Amino acid sequence: MNKLSKVLPENDRPLRWIAVSATVLIAGLISLWGIYGIKEYGLALFILTPIFIGACPSVIYGLKKQISKRDAWMLGLVTLGVFTVGLLIFAIEGLICIAMAAPIGILLTWIGSLIGHAMITKKPGSASTAMLLLVCAIPSTAFIEKDYAPALTSVVTSIEIKASPEVVWKNVVEFPQLNEPTEFIFKTGIAYPINATIEGKGVGAVRYCNFTTGSFIEPITVWSEDKLLSFNVAEQPAPMKEISFWDINAPHLHDYFVSKKGQFKLSVLTNGNTLLEGTTWYYHRIKPAFYWQIWSNYIIHKIHERVLNHIKDNSESAMEPSRNLHQ
Repeated sequence: MNKLSKVLPENDRPLRWIAVSATVLIAGLISLWGIYGIKEYGLALFILTPIFIGACPSVIYGLKKQISKRDAWMLGLVTLGVFTVGLLIFAIEGLICIAMAAPIGILLTWIGSLIGHAMITKKPGSASTAMLLLVCAIPSTAFIEKDYAPALTSVVTSIEIKASPEVVWKNVVEFPQLNEPTEFIFKTGIAYPINATIEGKGVGAVRYCNFTTGSFIEPITVWSEDKLLSFNVAEQPAPMKEISFWDINAPHLHDYFVSKKGQFKLSVLTNGNTLLEGTTWYYHRIKPAFYWQIWSNYIIHKIHERVLNHIKDNSESAMEPSRNLHQ
C-alpha cells in the first residue's frame, strides 16, 4: 500500500481521475473477459462489478487523502458513468440494456462506495488487498455460475373476447398484420410481433410468429380445435435491436433469453364470451434472475397483450355481421 501511495499525485483533481480511470480500466477488462471469454452475464457482471466500481476509486483516493462518504459516492457515480460511456463507445452494450441494468447498477455502486469508504477509513492497511481479492473473485464467480442450469418460468396473460371459441380459434392459429405499436417499450428496439402464419393443420403443423427481428418457428404439439393450441419453439429471433451509435451484436442477444414453448387456451364463459389465455414458458441465462425476470415478465406481458388485443379486435369484428343480422 505504501508503494502505491507514493506514486499517486498530491493534487486532488489528478488523484480523482487516476482513481476513476484505473477502476474503469480494470472493470472494463474484467467485463470483457466475462462477456466474451467466459460468456456469462451473471452475478459477477451485475453484482460484483458495480460493487467494485463503487469501492475501488474510494480506496485509491483514500490512500492519499481523507475521503468522506459523500465524496466516495460521487467518485463511484462518476466512475460508473465513465464505465457506461465506455460500453456505448466501444459497442459492448446498447442503450436499452444499460437502461435496464441502471437501477441495480446504481444501487450496488452506492453500496460499493460505502464498503470502500469503510475499508479505507477503518482498515487502510488491508484495503488494497481486499480490492485485489474482489478483482479475483469476479471472474472466479463467473466461471462457477456458468454451470448452473436456469429455471423455466411461465408468463400468463388473458383477455375476454365477445365472440365464440370457433371464431377466436381462427384468429389464434394465424392472424394478419398488426398495427404499429403505440407502447413506448416497443419504440426502444424491443422486438414485437407483426403477424402469424401457419403451414399445415393439426399436430406437426408449423406456425410462424413473425417479429420485427425475425420469426419464431413453432411446431404444433397440441391441436384441440376451439380449445387449446400448444407449440414448442424450434427457433427464435433476437429479442431486441439495440439503440447505439454502432451496429451492436452483443452475445446476450443470442441464446441468453430462450423461449421454449407457448400455448393459447380458449374457455367458454357463462355469458357466452370466450376467455383467451396466452402462456409463454422461457428461461434466461442472465442473473440475478429475480431482477431480470421483472423486465422479462413485463415485456412478455406487453407482447401477449399486443397479440391478444389484435385477436380480440379481429374476432369481434368477424362477429359483427351476425349480430347485425339478429337485430
